[in-house]
Amino acid sequence: MDLTGIIAISGKPGLYKVLAQGKNNIIVESLEDKKRVPAYASDRISALDDISIYTYDDDKPLREIFTSIFEKEKGKETISHKEDQNKLKAYLMEVLPNFDQERVYGSDIKKIFQWYNLLLKAGALVPEEKETKKAAKADSAEGNEKKPAAKSTAKKAAEEGEKEEKAPAKKAPAKKTAATATKSATAAKAPAAKAPAKANAKATSAKKVAAPKTGSSRGK
Repeated sequence: MDLTGIIAISGKPGLYKVLAQGKNNIIVESLEDKKRVPAYASDRISALDDISIYTYDDDKPLREIFTSIFEKEKGKETISHKEDQNKLKAYLMEVLPNFDQERVYGSDIKKIFQWYNLLLKAGALVPEEKETKKAAKADSAEGNEKKPAAKSTAKKAAEEGEKEEKAPAKKAPAKKTAATATKSATAAKAPAAKAPAKANAKATSAKKVAAPKTGSSRGK
């Protein structure tokens, strides 16, 4: 269970949630009546996330004890802190059998059950499994929000690809130029072919002219 930001202030009843921090104080909100008050450095403040209970082995974090009580009661309210001290002690032994009975006082045991019921009523007790599922659900929702953007990018890329595929169609003028070049080459070759024809024509006309002259001279 996450108890981050939940504190107890010595001399003040109940528990508080830290809302903001100033230069010389912090603004806290009561979990019971939701009233906001300042807490100063001179106040004795205890963060529940840092509190542990003495055992004959290693100290047990308070959040783990709350988890054990939550599972035992199936998410419901536990024994009242106003019950007989022996009942409270016997209950604690059920969820924490090896707690140090010499170092854990009756007032400490009362606070455990008082704080548990107060946090439960305020909706501040959430098992780790639910917290994990909630975080996973938030990540999934965030991922789904990002998917349309990715799809949009893919669509844009596809459109650009189509444009690139269509781009070669602009090469048509190049074919025209090639055809023109071929035509020009053919035209360039034509005069070369006609030149001998003209020469032959001149030669033929020369022969025709020369022939009468020869004949006339013989007649004379």
